Amino acid sequence: MPFWKINLLYGCVAMSMGLNSSLLWAAEPDTQQPLQLPTIKVEATRTDTSYLQTPASVFRVDAPEQIQSAQVNLTELVKGIPSLQLNNRENYAQDLQLSMRGFGARSTFGVRGIRLYVDGIPATMPDGQGQTSNIDLSSLDHLEVLTGPFSSLYGNSSGGTILTTTKEGRGKDSIEMSYTGGSHNKNRAGLVLQGGSEHANEPSYVISSSYFDTDGYREHSDARKVLNNAKLTWDIEDGSKINWITNYVKINANDPQGLTRELWDENPKQQVPFLKQFDVRKNIEQTQTGVTWSKPINDQHELYMMGYWGNRQVTQYQSIPATAQANPRHAGGVIDFDRNYYGADFRWTGKELLPNTSISLGVALDSMDEQRKGYENFVLMSNQPSYGVKGNLRRNEDNSLWNIDPYLQASWQFLPSWRVDTGLRYSNVHYKSKDHYIAGVNGDDSGKHNYSKFLPSIALSWQVVPELLAYVSYAKGFETPTFTEMAYRPDGSGGFNFDLDASSSDTYELGLKSQNQLGDFTLAVFQTKTKDDIVSAGASNGRTTFRNADKTLREGIELTWNKALWRDLVANASYGYLDATFDSTVPAVGSVAEIASGNLIPGIAKQRAYAAVAWKPNTGFYGGLDAQYNDKIYVNDTNTEAAPSYTTVSAYTGYLWTLNDWNVNAYARVDNMLDKNYVGSVIVNDGNGRFYEPADGRNWGAGIKVTKQF
Repeated sequence: MPFWKINLLYGCVAMSMGLNSSLLWAAEPDTQQPLQLPTIKVEATRTDTSYLQTPASVFRVDAPEQIQSAQVNLTELVKGIPSLQLNNRENYAQDLQLSMRGFGARSTFGVRGIRLYVDGIPATMPDGQGQTSNIDLSSLDHLEVLTGPFSSLYGNSSGGTILTTTKEGRGKDSIEMSYTGGSHNKNRAGLVLQGGSEHANEPSYVISSSYFDTDGYREHSDARKVLNNAKLTWDIEDGSKINWITNYVKINANDPQGLTRELWDENPKQQVPFLKQFDVRKNIEQTQTGVTWSKPINDQHELYMMGYWGNRQVTQYQSIPATAQANPRHAGGVIDFDRNYYGADFRWTGKELLPNTSISLGVALDSMDEQRKGYENFVLMSNQPSYGVKGNLRRNEDNSLWNIDPYLQASWQFLPSWRVDTGLRYSNVHYKSKDHYIAGVNGDDSGKHNYSKFLPSIALSWQVVPELLAYVSYAKGFETPTFTEMAYRPDGSGGFNFDLDASSSDTYELGLKSQNQLGDFTLAVFQTKTKDDIVSAGASNGRTTFRNADKTLREGIELTWNKALWRDLVANASYGYLDATFDSTVPAVGSVAEIASGNLIPGIAKQRAYAAVAWKPNTGFYGGLDAQYNDKIYVNDTNTEAAPSYTTVSAYTGYLWTLNDWNVNAYARVDNMLDKNYVGSVIVNDGNGRFYEPADGRNWGAGIKVTKQF
């Protein structure tokens, strides 16, 4: 590690220990009062510990009591986590661009390399592809973001993990109605019904439904979204607990696609004129349901079970010219798939079977069946292609995937202030594709491939003083390519790219956590070495292909601070530094250029910073102001172009009024107050140079929420 980073680390360690020492001894012994700080429980590491006792980079974000935004995108809630880069494309056809410590930055749509969970139910497909569109912010209680080595506990594609938890019904039955509107004719109407149970064995419930539409910031970016979410909770007399969660989302969105640098400078709102003829769009419909059950058998034994099923259907029209589809092995310009996915998780936990020790033993099972078809995106009229319609069949296959991952996790408090946490998981993924489209030179492209890896993890923690924890950890990670990433070969031939290997990584982390009168502090220094990293091999005509980079390296530092300053005034700030590079030369293949060793991995900001202050009383006026800085982001492996750095400022205010059984909450906010023209996200290695997806300029939103108890 470079000398300056080591000095910075030692300086931060000394500062944190000095702060705690001064707090412990600043008062006279006879007047010193015990420091009372809130205990924040975290669930992501499955160690049943508080935030301060958890030897991992884990962040908890609670849903605000006051309405502050439209509650459509996760970017509205998740801010200031230094390891998490969450970009809003202003493109509802492609979902948010999410990366964590650089993992997932290659994704041109959806989420890669990061595991997502909603109430314990995977929102990531078994092949590692996920999306945030089914997370319902209006019924959300909190979420946890787990980065670093401990995320490997979740197996395949766990470069990071986000776990969201829906509220449970509480108290009297109530109805909540809300409406928000804003720039570009954004509209969202929401309805939430909730109620607690008065007797054991009776369910509490939360049922949420919303409709959202927008004309979009850019040309051809209008969208409509329906989202329903329901959660029933039973607290049984024998101490067991059951959650049943059902979620449905439907999205119809046009896709404005990216711009070249010249077109972005000219007019960031435009769509490339040539692309308008293709009517690029995506229709998504997804249903998911699952049940979790936990039961303490006695003080030493506890059981947990989870089962889920889901269906996802996608039809996507791409901007591929008819001339490109003249190749008889081309899969067409319309993607059409119907996917069923399901799985289960069984876990036993034993506590104090040995002194100061807890052990968890479990197995996770996941499976996915997909019918994938491809069609031409045109029909011939007077021997000329008319685009934007479904034409002739060009691809037809059945794909399946399954895994059975056994895992073990243990925690041992071997000294009063020292603890070791360790885990071991055997992650294995089995792919199979059966080709049904065999015509002429387009032969049988059926195939199968298996990936597997043992994933050990270990963390050693030292409770230096009650207000300060130090830890060091290590884990091996594992990420397989998704079906979408294997769908096309870099050489343009048909069939799956089964030559694409899974990547494996080794992550080391050193961290400090402190809770004291000066606030909550965290510091993490990490290094991740990855072999066979999955990187983009170019994107053209609406499609991205991938290859493996022999070695990549990610090194970084993360700092966070938050504090209640005075009465209801709170502040928080964070800083993240991430140096993500190719650690060896990746040779040129065909038209794909060589990647020089030392080049930065595209799609990743080297520095990010955040600061916010908010006034948050229980009732009355409230408000907040925040600022975000994002460093420049290279858009290609050769580092010849970059989206420039930017700083944005946002503010909101509102009023919360409560009287008897009524609650009325009105708010207004302005985002990008300085009207900064910046790039919200990039399309890595786009073959046409259309790398840039512009973000919105200055924009506003306002809304009202009315709640009535019965």
